[in-house]
Amino acid sequence: MSQLSDHARQTYNALQTSVARTYGVTSASEEFNVEPTHAQTLNDRITLSSAFLQRINVIGVSEIKGEKVMMGVNGTVTGRTNTDNKDREPRNVLGLDGKGYELFDTHSDVTLRFATIDAWAKFKDFAKRYSAAVQRQIGLDRIMIGWHGLEAKPDTDRDAHPLLQDVNKGWLQIVREQAPQQILAQGQTPGKIRIGQLGDYPNLDALVFDVSLMIDEEFRDGDDLIAIIGRDLLAHDKGKLYAKQGHTPTEKEKVELSQVIDTYGGLPSYTCPHFPSKGVTVTSFNNLSIYFQDSSWRRYLLANPKRSRTEDYNSRNEGYVVEQLGKFAAIEATNVELLADAPEEVKA
Repeated sequence: MSQLSDHARQTYNALQTSVARTYGVTSASEEFNVEPTHAQTLNDRITLSSAFLQRINVIGVSEIKGEKVMMGVNGTVTGRTNTDNKDREPRNVLGLDGKGYELFDTHSDVTLRFATIDAWAKFKDFAKRYSAAVQRQIGLDRIMIGWHGLEAKPDTDRDAHPLLQDVNKGWLQIVREQAPQQILAQGQTPGKIRIGQLGDYPNLDALVFDVSLMIDEEFRDGDDLIAIIGRDLLAHDKGKLYAKQGHTPTEKEKVELSQVIDTYGGLPSYTCPHFPSKGVTVTSFNNLSIYFQDSSWRRYLLANPKRSRTEDYNSRNEGYVVEQLGKFAAIEATNVELLADAPEEVKA
């Protein structure tokens, strides 16, 4: 099919009109800058597509490079001074570590075959469905880069880096570079973190507790620390409970209803899309940020009959930030090795 059918073209034109109206421009068929207020609205819609993104900070900033914008407090602020002897001296405890942030040009470009638009043209809410699908995928991509991003290459390669490792530096990579002491890379066996009775940690609970002790002391007793845990580790832990309790129907039901347990290492546990399957990260949700330059968002929609498709180009400057490095601790997921428990007779 080399061109849109009349019905599909009407549907596509309606999409262009809807986009132009949303962003307050004359036409979406020419590249246009998204005004900061509209960029914030678009960003909010992307954020709302993911429960995880709603928990962290997704913030519009004005500069490509600069100081972190979230204010965390390091240490205590309460005390007393005998002003007969000296002046009161306020403490500078804002968590500005001088590391700053840097944003990189980021593209989220989407194409639709003419045949696909023809198939979708029967839906009156085509524009809404399409926008929601694209926004959700941009949100999922943001999360994937946050956990797997290693560098920001000028020319990315999706085939070589299917987890978008070359799009931007994510949270784990930022901490690897700026605070490597906050990343646990091995236990007693070089290059390995072994979980099991004969390993470095007898169970997941012990591992999470040990990682939590890597958090700087002034943050440990806060009420906002959480443990983000990979699905393979949770499944392994649940599997051990099944092996032990699964033969008893009442106990099996408890395992299923409780989703293993609610806490590990004394911390509330969560998982999220694209988190490393054997990973553990201890931090707070508000310590993780994505910054985007609110004046940088550009968009352009066109029909390309030479390729029998439509093309939707989105670009903006974007980057990742760990607001307080000492409030973040994690393990190298690729080094984790899960050990089988010894049989009962060996345990004895």
